[in-house]
Amino acid sequence: MLHLILGNKNYSSWSLRPWLALAETGEPFEETVIPLYEGDWKEQILSHSKAGLVPVLHDGDVTVWESLAICEYLAERHPNLWPTDNAARAHARSVSAEMHGNFGAVREAMPMNVRGVGRTAPSSPDIDRDIRRLSELWTETRAKFGGTGDYLYGSFTNADAMFSSVISRFKTYGIQLDGVAATYVDTVWENANMKKWRAAAEAEPWVVDKYEL
Repeated sequence: MLHLILGNKNYSSWSLRPWLALAETGEPFEETVIPLYEGDWKEQILSHSKAGLVPVLHDGDVTVWESLAICEYLAERHPNLWPTDNAARAHARSVSAEMHGNFGAVREAMPMNVRGVGRTAPSSPDIDRDIRRLSELWTETRAKFGGTGDYLYGSFTNADAMFSSVISRFKTYGIQLDGVAATYVDTVWENANMKKWRAAAEAEPWVVDKYEL
């Protein structure tokens, strides 16, 4: 059985992404949550991956670390995690990589905190630019590839998983979007497995002060 090593569900944005993708496949898996900044947390993570970071996926003798790599590995088992159409699949990989390596202003100013509903969103030219780009990206993708489905490419894909943590930020920091982008944010936020993650995050006892702005 697959075994996914995670950080706190309340704070670990990188852990959310592959967890959501795996949960959406319906494949059974084990999970271990390592409370970040608690006790020997670093040693625990290093026992699973020399990178010293979560998430980590174990599949027997195979170890995969880093969110996007795990999502790609899962797609080899469940091809529906990428769109079937070649152009849509290439687009989905591109936007997922953009999410992986970009939007640093939003990441830094708005650390993920699922329990932190009602926060005030900071503003700066860089943050505003990130928000505009995300809104435009979601709107354009839905228009071109969404079809009759509710997700970016119609049905749920790895791209939706990759955007899940920034969507959590938009919800807890009260980022207001319009039209298609707003509807898409609500779709992911109300996803059944996203709700399970949120419930687990809210039940966690651990508090990381630096993420409690």
